[in-house]
Amino acid sequence: MNPTYPSRRNMMGKLVSALSAVGLAGIATGTAFARKPDQPVQKLGRDGKPADGTQFITPLVIHNGLIYIAGQGANSNGNVGKDDIDSHVTKVMENVKELVDMGGGSMDSILQLTVFLADLKYYDAMNKIFKTYFPHGGPARTTISVAGVPGNSLIEINCIAAVTRK
Repeated sequence: MNPTYPSRRNMMGKLVSALSAVGLAGIATGTAFARKPDQPVQKLGRDGKPADGTQFITPLVIHNGLIYIAGQGANSNGNVGKDDIDSHVTKVMENVKELVDMGGGSMDSILQLTVFLADLKYYDAMNKIFKTYFPHGGPARTTISVAGVPGNSLIEINCIAAVTRK
């Protein structure tokens, strides 16, 4: 073997030394990727105060920088009054916006929406209204047609958003 060419053993020794020198030895011990302790789960009522435990469904849950919004129908926060898709979509989006804002996010911080439509014939009308709530581009979204939505709503939406302010 020619001494001017390094052997694999010499190369690995130098590599291990270099990695140790830059602090990557923590990878081997498991300390480099140690998780930070989880933040406590905050369950909040529609008023933004801690849920008292009597609710069957908590409308707003915050955990580890994410806001989880329970399904919002048109009649989730008072009666919508009208029975047309425009009124229902607007009411649901206002409910979602209110809860996301209360959780420390914004409409732009919504990462994912799941939409349940009572009938796919409402799809285009829903999208027309959605565009007004997401002028900078919408979140990832799934839209499905369902046999029925609780409370005689024509639409229900749940979502996940990022906390962007305290």
